[in-house]
Amino acid sequence: MPLRLIVAEDAVLLREGLIGLLQRVGHQVIASVGDADALIEAVRADPPDLIVTDVRMPPTLSDDGLRAAVQLREEIPGLPVLVLSQYVERSYALGLLDSGGGAGVGYLLKERVGAVTDFMAAIERIATGGTVVDPEVIQQLVRLRKDPLEHLSPREREVLGLIAQGRTNGAIAAQLFVSEAAVNKHIGNIFTKLDLPVATEGHRRVLAVLAFLRA
Repeated sequence: MPLRLIVAEDAVLLREGLIGLLQRVGHQVIASVGDADALIEAVRADPPDLIVTDVRMPPTLSDDGLRAAVQLREEIPGLPVLVLSQYVERSYALGLLDSGGGAGVGYLLKERVGAVTDFMAAIERIATGGTVVDPEVIQQLVRLRKDPLEHLSPREREVLGLIAQGRTNGAIAAQLFVSEAAVNKHIGNIFTKLDLPVATEGHRRVLAVLAFLRA
């Protein structure tokens, strides 16, 4: 599905690389900018199907890109956003996932761009309202709440990590070489042990897990 995108990245080489990659798979980059103010202006002038933005950008080189994305999601409800970051920064991930009810958002490390197939799948998932969280992000969030998760088995932890990536039950079963019924059982156990309501949609399950980790 061809998408109209805006790319915001202050590093010129990475920005041009992202643009070339997106165009090669058929997407249209309608604007590319190098700072948060220009991102806001570009989106207001011509709202895209999805924004791809860095976290740290001018003018302050702190979390300008993220704050711009959250602001734009408040102005344009449902605007899909994929945030790329050099490092795992918990507050940035949670701040993004708190915006707009958590639908149509993603937080990935920049190194994931090199896995082109997975990266493009993440973009399409976010554009259609899904949620994508980098595996390293969820691992660090999990470490912050050790006690409740000590009750999970190693397999349940593995399934939890895949849930957090937005995988469907069928996709989890295929990756772990188990039946879908076995995955359903693991997921039931996870939500029971973490005292979370069972939800069927991937992005809602991610949000439930993250809500627990924020508590």
